[in-house]
Amino acid sequence: MLILTIESSCDETSAAIVRDGRCVLSNIIASQVDIHACYGGVVPELAARKHLESCPVVIDQALQVAGVTLQDIEGIAVTAGPGLIGALLVGLSAAKALAFALEIPLVGIHHIEGHILAPFLETTANISSGTQQLQFPYLALAVSGGHTHLFRVDGIGAYELIGQTLDDAAGEAFDKVAKMAGLTYPGGALIDKLAQSGDPCYFNFPRPMLHRPGFDFSFSGIKTAVLNQIKKLDQPLEGELLTHLAASFQEAVVDVLSRKAFKAAKEHQLSQIVVAGGVACNSGLRHRFSQLSLSTEIDVFFPEPILCADNAAMLAVAGDYYLTRGLTSPLELNARANWPLAKVTGPLQGQC
Repeated sequence: MLILTIESSCDETSAAIVRDGRCVLSNIIASQVDIHACYGGVVPELAARKHLESCPVVIDQALQVAGVTLQDIEGIAVTAGPGLIGALLVGLSAAKALAFALEIPLVGIHHIEGHILAPFLETTANISSGTQQLQFPYLALAVSGGHTHLFRVDGIGAYELIGQTLDDAAGEAFDKVAKMAGLTYPGGALIDKLAQSGDPCYFNFPRPMLHRPGFDFSFSGIKTAVLNQIKKLDQPLEGELLTHLAASFQEAVVDVLSRKAFKAAKEHQLSQIVVAGGVACNSGLRHRFSQLSLSTEIDVFFPEPILCADNAAMLAVAGDYYLTRGLTSPLELNARANWPLAKVTGPLQGQC
């Protein structure tokens, strides 16, 4: 089945053409980073306005790159939530209009569902052996600017929430610490770059909830500890000192994420872990999971970097699965700012 997918949950406008839920023919992403950088974060109203401008453009580009026309499209998958409601409505409105005009089926997909199924879009090399293929069931760590969740994934539409952040998402903590350190938005990638030349043991930041029962996370305490440390400094936060702060903070976050994830996989007797979402691009996180994979014989899968960021192609795995089984959403489909993935058992139906 040849499907068009559309993603507009936050500040990336994206459209992709994917065949049979696996073969990505195009995946166009229009970023808004330059627009929001001066505000230190995403401004919802500005994001929605930019989506209105970009959506037709990225759809046209996706079709051109794939070498197909709208008349070739057999179905449409679109992010229906969670996310910024105004941003979601732009992509959703475009998808519904096209589905109506072309008389083809539509399906609303959960944003995080797209992330944790993204490795199926590629021949993913296993970190520990290089040969294994991802199979259900597996543990998924969804880690981004808006989400930090652990799920047991038993199949498409079958997700069990194992743990989640009780305050800040990991990516949000990265951006906030970057702002404290005087870095520009988005700061997560800058922290990662600085950390590569810093000493991760220079500052001893806490590992909240690491030794508590269960698999929930908390990152506000690490963030507060960084702020208090910056206030105590008797010299400017620059040069080597800045790299040490970045490395120590990143080490604390990576330590918590990795140890919780592997502990959860062992307790639930799962031999594979997927790490997905924007923070999955972090080099420190990838290295730590690689090390633990070798020592525990638990296989770890990361999507390609372009599939870690918000993108439309990642919606195709679930989208194709639902559409080919006749599981569709009506044109009355509405967006959801909040939508627990653990309650997803198929396409989002009707009004929220």
